Amino acid sequence: MGRGALSHAPPPLWLALPFAGLLISIALGPILARRVWHVHYGKAAAFWALLALALQAAMLGPAPTAEAALHALLTDYLPFMAMLFALYTAAGGIVVSDLAPARPRHNTALLAAGTLAASLIGTTGASMVLIRPLLQANATRQHKIHLVIFFIFLVANIGGALSPLGDPPLFLGFLRGVDFFWPLRHLWPHWLLTAGLLLAIFFAVDTYFARHEPKFAPGEAPMRVRGLANVALVGVAVAAIVISGVWRPGIAFDIFGTHLVLQNILRDGVLIAVGFISLAVTPQADRAANHFSWAPIEEVAKLFAAIFICIVPVMVLLAAKTDGPFAPVIALLSRGDGAPNDAAYFWATGLLSSLLDNAPTYLVFFGLAGGDPAQLSGPLAPTLAAISLGAVFMGALTYIGNAPNFMVYALARRAHVPMPSFFGYLAWSGAILLPVFILVTALFFW
Repeated sequence: MGRGALSHAPPPLWLALPFAGLLISIALGPILARRVWHVHYGKAAAFWALLALALQAAMLGPAPTAEAALHALLTDYLPFMAMLFALYTAAGGIVVSDLAPARPRHNTALLAAGTLAASLIGTTGASMVLIRPLLQANATRQHKIHLVIFFIFLVANIGGALSPLGDPPLFLGFLRGVDFFWPLRHLWPHWLLTAGLLLAIFFAVDTYFARHEPKFAPGEAPMRVRGLANVALVGVAVAAIVISGVWRPGIAFDIFGTHLVLQNILRDGVLIAVGFISLAVTPQADRAANHFSWAPIEEVAKLFAAIFICIVPVMVLLAAKTDGPFAPVIALLSRGDGAPNDAAYFWATGLLSSLLDNAPTYLVFFGLAGGDPAQLSGPLAPTLAAISLGAVFMGALTYIGNAPNFMVYALARRAHVPMPSFFGYLAWSGAILLPVFILVTALFFW
């Protein structure tokens, strides 16, 4: 993460306090004061961002602070939001409908398709497109809590591990310089094992419940898809992101000390255009059928603006490695010979991702591992794999681990599915996911 002028003046540890306060607010706000949080989260985000700017300006001066904040917003926040805007808007115009009552094999196939789609249109996009068809196809069933829970596991989280499009942490890694196809090349074995095991467990559980359904009337689950223009727009967005990673025209612009290259400017412009074109060509009836709402992306936009501002001094502190104030934390993540402990990175990143948003957690551990994309995607590839998978996979452990989780929960509640409480969901996820993650650790990180 570029820090502009701050990179020459490492800040004191207390400048990281607004970032810590923001993450604690994000983690505890929806639990302790849900109604207040959903109304005033923007004010909370603005408070921490303004406090961070004020503290940095008082310590380091207004000019370096403004330069560093502008750098973060132009090189990280704007591309991040452009990608989310394009995929969220286009995916929100794809309607899957007219499914008959589904058999367990149809439900399993739908979850498998959603798991694959999550890496192409993002976990948020795939969740938005497919949660309604899943609920519709199982509307007459009495036992369907497990359907939504496994949907959150697979479609809203684990499915997004194969590309930067899939989950925000991986896109942030792409913005740091990790190759677009790195997740596909390095994470597919972990993804295949985890998704395969969970789909097999789901099929067994769904078969058990289906056999105990007194009114269960299976069908052949025909499917109708509307909004195919948005499928093409998703393809345009994917192409723009891939091209920006391989095309190097060597043209750049300097905006108040921030270095912007042509390929990234064009990529972000194309992504924004994709979103507006989708709005223009999609009938309102299709978006209404998907219960399309700007609320999820509005929340992401406000919170991440604050995150990218507050995290600037944190990333500078992390860049100091063993010479900085985070040296004790780095020591806990290292083996006796100083090499990274990949199992520790996997679990530390993952458990924090389940309590905080997984994107800022990824950034923190990316920095703790050195923050050099060439090293992390090369010699330290197992460490980056551990960080990436911890952030993507373990976001499924709680409702607040990843943005789509709570959206799926809300849509299921609207469809009269009696979803478990925060701790009830934690019991489900702990019983099912933790043994799978222990197996992943044993096979890949020890």
